[in-house]
Amino acid sequence: MKYNLLGNTGLFVSELCLGTMTFGGRGMWTAIGTLPQDQVNSLVRQSIDAGINFIDTANIYSEGLSEQMTGQAIRDLGLKRDDLVIATKVRGQMGKGPNEVGLSKKHILQQADESLTRLKMDYIDLYQIHGFDRLTPLEETLEALDLLVKNGKVRYIGCSNLAAWQLMKALGISAQRHLSKFVSLQAYYTIASRDLEREMIPLLLDQKVGLMVWSPLAGGFLSGKYSRDAETKEGRRVNFDFPPVNKEKAFGIVDVMKLIAEKKGVSVAQVALAWLLHQPVVTSVIIGANKQEQLTDNLNSVNVKLDDHEMMELNEVSKLEPEYPGWMLERQGVGR
Repeated sequence: MKYNLLGNTGLFVSELCLGTMTFGGRGMWTAIGTLPQDQVNSLVRQSIDAGINFIDTANIYSEGLSEQMTGQAIRDLGLKRDDLVIATKVRGQMGKGPNEVGLSKKHILQQADESLTRLKMDYIDLYQIHGFDRLTPLEETLEALDLLVKNGKVRYIGCSNLAAWQLMKALGISAQRHLSKFVSLQAYYTIASRDLEREMIPLLLDQKVGLMVWSPLAGGFLSGKYSRDAETKEGRRVNFDFPPVNKEKAFGIVDVMKLIAEKKGVSVAQVALAWLLHQPVVTSVIIGANKQEQLTDNLNSVNVKLDDHEMMELNEVSKLEPEYPGWMLERQGVGR
């Protein structure tokens, strides 16, 4: 397991991060996973033993139960809190009231306290906004997050699911007002969905913002269990066909990954994860599981090395269609 700096900070996080969306299971989250506490403990133990020091959760996962079970697992296993980097998120609907959703100062400060209570911790290492709130000024959101940092409840702040202009605007406000700035972005990025490369990845590299990847197997589509010719009756996408993916293009990518996987004696999922781990912009890839064998397979991706020819094959079959202004910027950049 390698450890990478999280953005422009001195904080090292493991190249794989344990995702906790399968913990518990309430409401809509039952389609993702319904793991009880004993199985949660086993997955956390297995992850820590493999070298993972980074765990990501969110207040809305299983309506707060995921945070609760994550904290309980750490206590049940006798893990040292300060050895871990714990990340959680805020934005989603946490009650019926009009102020129990979004990124207002009131909601952020309340939810930070509630997350700490569920986790039974004194501080959150990485507190992330879970998306954009078009009703709340970014200034208000950033001031609330800065207050949490100043009060010692949060160490670093991050964001998730933003557009490039939204992230850049937030970084500009933080610089102008001397507020804590986002050190990381958590975003959807896979070999079958490389849209992030158009605007966001150049921004992340330029501004030294770390990238945490969610759903690196495209909701299981890149696991190798799906094919053009056979209808699969198991897996997350049977009940929850998300995130969106161009399936015809993705099947072509899977065909290439299968050949590489067979040659190396590894799984298709490991090749998909390894491709991400070979991207310089990627800080940590979030992996989740419903079964220990799933987690074992994902953990082994750190041992898969792709050579230049294999990377070229994978990049070629998955490349983005040229889009303006990208093709013009590339044309005008020749010789500069």
